[in-house]
Amino acid sequence: MGLGDIADGIVRRAEALGDGVHEALFEPVVRLGVTGLSRAGKTVFITSLVANLLDRGRMAQFMPQAEGRILTAFLQPQPDDTVPRFDYEAHLAAMTGPEPRWPESTRAVSELRLSLRVRPGGLLSGLRSPRTVHLDIVDYPGEWLLDLELLDRDYATWSRETLARITSRDMAAEFLAAADRAEAAAGFDEAVAKELAAAFTGYLRAAREAGFSDCTPGRFLLPGEMEGSPALTFAPLPGPDGTPPRKSLWREMERRFEAYKARVVKPFFRDHFARIDRQVVLIDVLGAINAGPAALEDLRRAMADTLAAFRPGRNAFLSRLLLGRRVEKILFAATKADHLHHSQHPRLTAITEALMREARDRAAFAGAETAAMSIAALRATTEESREHEGRKLDLVRGTLLDTGASAAFYPGRLPDDPMRLIAPAREGAERWLDADYRVMRFAPSGAEGRPGEGPPHIRLDRAADFLIGDRL
Repeated sequence: MGLGDIADGIVRRAEALGDGVHEALFEPVVRLGVTGLSRAGKTVFITSLVANLLDRGRMAQFMPQAEGRILTAFLQPQPDDTVPRFDYEAHLAAMTGPEPRWPESTRAVSELRLSLRVRPGGLLSGLRSPRTVHLDIVDYPGEWLLDLELLDRDYATWSRETLARITSRDMAAEFLAAADRAEAAAGFDEAVAKELAAAFTGYLRAAREAGFSDCTPGRFLLPGEMEGSPALTFAPLPGPDGTPPRKSLWREMERRFEAYKARVVKPFFRDHFARIDRQVVLIDVLGAINAGPAALEDLRRAMADTLAAFRPGRNAFLSRLLLGRRVEKILFAATKADHLHHSQHPRLTAITEALMREARDRAAFAGAETAAMSIAALRATTEESREHEGRKLDLVRGTLLDTGASAAFYPGRLPDDPMRLIAPAREGAERWLDADYRVMRFAPSGAEGRPGEGPPHIRLDRAADFLIGDRL
């Protein structure tokens, strides 16, 4: 550990001390991290959560509301002046306007502060005045979360593992051919580095479209202002024979890989991720099932590997002062539950629990509380049943995103036993043998509720109660 790391640790502990004293004596702050891989529904989740905390008519299972302890809720300027504000108003207008549409997806870190005026509960509630609790919601791309795995790997290990994992994937053929042509021990050539980085980025995009989760480094897909920089111009290579010489292609790729960890991954962890109290991980389980066994296994492995970065555990006052914040609660939420009839929701939850078993066990061992549930932050469908060939089918009806037509849809029946999906996925099956699972893309309904009601949802109130109910 260098002097810079020691100084950084001292500064972080001093910040934690100041935050802890302020929260203990004045107005508590809960920092809720919201993440998930592309198309898991992060923007929709945050928008609907805030709307339903402002207008709580649909939050019957959110205990502070059910017990009448929330007096009011209001948005305030966020405390971090250097972090973009989550554009709640624009996203809500997109979802609920005259021509409803899904909002733009998460492309960078953003934040929003929602403050709640709460009446104390308990035996002495009549002797205590209402207090304000601030909920700071931090939105960040799930691809950046996966990058935290890189901190424990050197370039040689990362290259070896990445190449072994993608060898069998058709969409990786062009990049693998370019990597085989490259001479790792040859002198560095910027044109060759750019060609390799572009081919690798092309593979990552194709893999994401195909439903795979292990699309790291995440900034290759969301480069922002760093596009074209050396820290984003590297790729995995087959290891050279012997020790590569200085100024070789291998050595420069290795240097850039380390620069990516130092300049991109570590600052994200230090400035945002390490300050989170509660975390919700949104998971498109139905999308992975629809993409096939390989995508489902990839999702399971990615979630298990990244949980170590959460630093889960009990967030006691003293431990926060000495060690920094730890994630106390983690919710694994399978999104798009409205794509299934409610009779199948317990099966989707059971599959999510089985997929996240290893991740949840790690968190529980560290002292964190975890839960899994099936949710729809914005309900886009209604349910109906029909007779078909002598049996009743439970359908969902919605407006198709691609055509605008209203359609009733039967997505297939999820198995009672989650291992009927997880076992073939872990064994490397190429397709599901005994069933066909399909997922349609529905547009938001744009249905308006009564005054005092937020957007329609499925179990968003239960999710909120698990995540923050105890702090209110």
